[in-house]
Amino acid sequence: MNMKDGNNQTGEVARTLVEFLEVAITMIVFLKGFYPSAAFERRRYMNVVVQRARHPELRDYIHSAASSLLPFIQKGLVERVAVIFFSNDNVPVERFIFKLTINPSSAASVNENQLEFALRSFLVKLSVAEPLVKPLPQNCRWEVTAYLRSLPEVGSSKEGELWIPTDTKQWLKPPVITPVKSLNSDPLCLQLYLEHPSLSETQPCQAQ
Repeated sequence: MNMKDGNNQTGEVARTLVEFLEVAITMIVFLKGFYPSAAFERRRYMNVVVQRARHPELRDYIHSAASSLLPFIQKGLVERVAVIFFSNDNVPVERFIFKLTINPSSAASVNENQLEFALRSFLVKLSVAEPLVKPLPQNCRWEVTAYLRSLPEVGSSKEGELWIPTDTKQWLKPPVITPVKSLNSDPLCLQLYLEHPSLSETQPCQAQ
């Protein structure tokens, strides 16, 4: 296998992962009941019934957030992707975290059917994850945040301009973590877990 073949296969794994993230983010927003159920429509993806946003602006936001991660995932820069729900005073109340690593040296031997089967299990878990989540407060909001292992150079790509530094407030104490699903295999290691503030979190959060 030459370097070009390895890069091509890594790109295929990254593209499959980005497509999966777009579907998973939509399912999370639907799961939280942030919008009326009529704002979504049932579709089938990877042979699993999923939700797709009907409203063009919502659909475009999720698509843009996921697809703009592609060049950074291909370069191995993305450590975590989070869907964060905030209270009206901008304090996180719940975080869905996707922690990911792609091993380029193993990407060439990946079986696409096996990869899709593994990702499908995450979607199945999300479809029954309602008992794990917390009710949302009034006047809340949500966003997609990417945590990078290192920052891309300023002006190095047009994709980088789509993302801006976050001023998200952080909990002062370690969060309560609830594992949802994990995949530990080559070329992709992926973990999905929930974070909630500690029960003893009584002090105001601090900005990062």
